Amino acid sequence: MKILVLNGPNINLLGKREPEVYGTATYADLEAAVRERAKRRGVDVSFVQTNHEGELVTRIQNAAGVYDGMVLNPAAYTHTSIAILDALTACGVPAVEVHLSNIHKREEFRHRSVTAAGCVGQICGFGIKGYLLAIDYLCS
Repeated sequence: MKILVLNGPNINLLGKREPEVYGTATYADLEAAVRERAKRRGVDVSFVQTNHEGELVTRIQNAAGVYDGMVLNPAAYTHTSIAILDALTACGVPAVEVHLSNIHKREEFRHRSVTAAGCVGQICGFGIKGYLLAIDYLCS
């Protein structure tokens, strides 16, 4: 099994950006935790982090026929990107949307996810553990 972990804008700033919201774990910590879970599950995992919406769309499109599942944190594009939603629905690869923070306890504009409609589910508010839960779900 192959899983793509796809992260959007500012996820590379984990540990520095608003630690009271996102915690003190770094992006390297996130990768290490997911790699460990994937290894225990016997899963190959690949990571992409980009600050560019078009690259997220291209990576999602290119996942078809290559990956068995995706863990997706579209970050700020969650609330605005019809292009990411369209790519998710077109590619046919099951995706779990993950957010480190609980988007429903934050500013009102963050309460709505445009992209979740193209995913099999959404996990939010559990920090890095949300990624691990997503890996577990995709393996089940």
